[in-house]
Amino acid sequence: MKKYLFNCFLLVIPVLIWNIALTGKLPEAFQPETFLTDIPSHITYGENIFRVLIFALMLFMPLKIVSPIQKQGLIIYVLGLVIYFGSWLMLMFLPDSEWSQSLFGFMAPAYTPLFWLGGIALIGDSSYFHFSYRRVFFALFSVLFLIFHNLHTYMVYTKLH
Repeated sequence: MKKYLFNCFLLVIPVLIWNIALTGKLPEAFQPETFLTDIPSHITYGENIFRVLIFALMLFMPLKIVSPIQKQGLIIYVLGLVIYFGSWLMLMFLPDSEWSQSLFGFMAPAYTPLFWLGGIALIGDSSYFHFSYRRVFFALFSVLFLIFHNLHTYMVYTKLH
């Protein structure tokens, strides 16, 4: 049972803690009462379905870093976290800056997970179950999640600007 606890879901825990602890510090546009309003249901459903799928896949991927590609994945994951957290810090501490008011800056927390999710895709090379695991499934579900997540964020931006 112990081996099942050491899975790739552990890699998303810093992101979850960060999001839970600091969402309230983001500008008004990112607060749930604004961010979740008037988003078409197909966008919301797509975003949530693929979020659940990637979280579930992480639970079934053993966390081990032994191969060169997994080591590269760890580096990409850590750098991705730094970039992701930095995108939040810019919005929290410089909300009126040109960066934060631009589409690129506003959407940074939505597209920068590509890096840390990409790192996880490289780290996770197998499953606890006896079926042929392919990284491409995690990568594909991550990309689909990010498409919906970025569409959601873009819609919020265009509604407010």
